[in-house]
Amino acid sequence: MKRTELREQVFKLLFRVEFNTPDEMKEQADHYWENFDGEMSEKDATFIKERYEQIAEKLPEIDELINKESKGWDTGRIGKVELAILRLAIYEIKFDDSIPTGVAINEAVELSKKFGQDGASAFVNGVLAKFA
Repeated sequence: MKRTELREQVFKLLFRVEFNTPDEMKEQADHYWENFDGEMSEKDATFIKERYEQIAEKLPEIDELINKESKGWDTGRIGKVELAILRLAIYEIKFDDSIPTGVAINEAVELSKKFGQDGASAFVNGVLAKFA
Protein backbone atom coordinates (compact mmCIF):
# COMPACT_ATOMS: atom_id res chain seq x y z
CA MET A 1 0.00 0.00 0.00
CA LYS A 2 1.04 3.57 -0.58
CA ARG A 3 1.54 5.84 2.43
CA THR A 4 -1.70 7.68 1.58
CA GLU A 5 -3.66 4.42 1.67
CA LEU A 6 -2.07 3.43 4.97
CA ARG A 7 -2.96 6.83 6.43
CA GLU A 8 -6.58 6.38 5.31
CA GLN A 9 -6.79 3.02 7.08
CA VAL A 10 -5.37 4.54 10.28
CA PHE A 11 -7.98 7.30 9.98
CA LYS A 12 -10.77 4.73 9.69
CA LEU A 13 -9.64 3.03 12.89
CA LEU A 14 -9.14 6.34 14.66
CA PHE A 15 -12.62 7.51 13.68
CA ARG A 16 -14.11 4.72 15.81
CA VAL A 17 -12.58 6.15 19.00
CA GLU A 18 -15.36 8.73 19.33
CA PHE A 19 -18.06 6.07 19.34
CA ASN A 20 -16.49 3.49 21.63
CA THR A 21 -14.90 3.29 25.04
CA PRO A 22 -11.20 2.41 25.26
CA ASP A 23 -12.22 -1.09 26.37
CA GLU A 24 -14.44 -1.51 23.31
CA MET A 25 -11.74 -0.40 20.89
CA LYS A 26 -9.98 -3.77 21.00
CA GLU A 27 -13.17 -5.38 19.74
CA GLN A 28 -13.64 -2.60 17.19
CA ALA A 29 -10.10 -3.09 15.89
CA ASP A 30 -10.73 -6.84 15.59
CA HIS A 31 -13.97 -6.09 13.71
CA TYR A 32 -12.08 -3.73 11.40
CA TRP A 33 -9.55 -6.41 10.50
CA GLU A 34 -12.21 -9.11 10.03
CA ASN A 35 -14.14 -6.90 7.62
CA PHE A 36 -11.24 -5.34 5.75
CA ASP A 37 -12.14 -5.46 2.09
CA GLY A 38 -8.96 -5.76 0.09
CA GLU A 39 -5.48 -7.10 0.19
CA MET A 40 -2.90 -6.02 2.69
CA SER A 41 0.57 -7.23 3.43
CA GLU A 42 1.56 -8.17 6.96
CA LYS A 43 3.96 -5.21 6.96
CA ASP A 44 1.11 -2.81 6.12
CA ALA A 45 -1.19 -4.34 8.73
CA THR A 46 1.52 -3.99 11.35
CA PHE A 47 2.11 -0.36 10.38
CA ILE A 48 -1.60 0.49 10.62
CA LYS A 49 -2.01 -1.25 13.97
CA GLU A 50 1.10 0.31 15.48
CA ARG A 51 0.33 3.80 14.15
CA TYR A 52 -3.23 3.64 15.52
CA GLU A 53 -1.92 2.53 18.94
CA GLN A 54 0.71 5.29 18.97
CA ILE A 55 -1.92 7.93 18.24
CA ALA A 56 -4.43 6.49 20.71
CA GLU A 57 -1.79 6.61 23.43
CA LYS A 58 -1.25 10.33 22.81
CA LEU A 59 -4.92 11.35 22.39
CA PRO A 60 -5.13 13.38 25.62
CA GLU A 61 -2.06 15.38 24.63
CA ILE A 62 -3.23 15.78 21.02
CA ASP A 63 -6.71 16.89 22.14
CA GLU A 64 -5.15 19.45 24.47
CA LEU A 65 -3.20 20.87 21.51
CA ILE A 66 -6.38 21.01 19.40
CA ASN A 67 -8.32 22.75 22.16
CA LYS A 68 -5.52 25.28 22.63
CA GLU A 69 -5.07 26.15 18.95
CA SER A 70 -8.60 25.99 17.54
CA LYS A 71 -10.11 29.25 18.75
CA GLY A 72 -13.86 28.99 19.31
CA TRP A 73 -13.78 25.24 18.76
CA ASP A 74 -12.91 22.35 20.99
CA THR A 75 -12.85 18.62 20.55
CA GLY A 76 -16.47 18.41 21.72
CA ARG A 77 -17.69 20.73 18.95
CA ILE A 78 -15.57 19.54 16.05
CA GLY A 79 -17.18 17.02 13.70
CA LYS A 80 -16.08 13.45 14.32
CA VAL A 81 -14.54 13.01 10.87
CA GLU A 82 -12.62 16.25 11.12
CA LEU A 83 -11.51 15.43 14.66
CA ALA A 84 -10.08 12.06 13.61
CA ILE A 85 -8.27 13.73 10.70
CA LEU A 86 -6.86 16.46 12.95
CA ARG A 87 -5.69 13.91 15.51
CA LEU A 88 -3.88 11.91 12.85
CA ALA A 89 -2.26 14.97 11.28
CA ILE A 90 -1.23 16.53 14.58
CA TYR A 91 0.35 13.25 15.63
CA GLU A 92 2.34 13.25 12.39
CA ILE A 93 3.35 16.90 12.80
CA LYS A 94 4.31 16.75 16.48
CA PHE A 95 5.50 13.20 17.03
CA ASP A 96 6.70 11.73 13.71
CA ASP A 97 9.86 13.38 12.42
CA SER A 98 9.83 11.22 9.28
CA ILE A 99 6.81 13.06 7.85
CA PRO A 100 7.27 16.67 6.73
CA THR A 101 4.67 19.05 8.16
CA GLY A 102 3.51 20.10 4.69
CA VAL A 103 2.87 16.49 3.73
CA ALA A 104 0.89 15.84 6.92
CA ILE A 105 -1.25 18.92 6.28
CA ASN A 106 -1.79 18.13 2.61
CA GLU A 107 -2.77 14.54 3.35
CA ALA A 108 -5.18 15.72 6.08
CA VAL A 109 -6.81 18.16 3.67
CA GLU A 110 -7.21 15.39 1.10
CA LEU A 111 -8.79 13.08 3.70
CA SER A 112 -11.20 15.85 4.69
CA LYS A 113 -12.19 16.36 1.05
CA LYS A 114 -12.88 12.65 0.72
CA PHE A 115 -14.64 11.99 4.05
CA GLY A 116 -15.59 15.36 5.54
CA GLN A 117 -18.50 17.71 5.13
CA ASP A 118 -18.53 20.74 2.85
CA GLY A 119 -15.95 23.19 4.09
CA ALA A 120 -14.13 20.56 6.13
CA SER A 121 -10.93 20.86 4.14
CA ALA A 122 -10.73 24.62 4.80
CA PHE A 123 -11.37 24.07 8.51
CA VAL A 124 -8.76 21.30 8.77
CA ASN A 125 -6.24 23.37 6.81
CA GLY A 126 -6.87 26.39 9.03
CA VAL A 127 -6.39 24.50 12.28
CA LEU A 128 -3.30 22.66 11.04
CA ALA A 129 -1.74 25.87 9.73
CA LYS A 130 -1.34 26.89 13.38
CA PHE A 131 0.93 23.88 13.87
CA ALA A 132 3.10 24.59 10.84
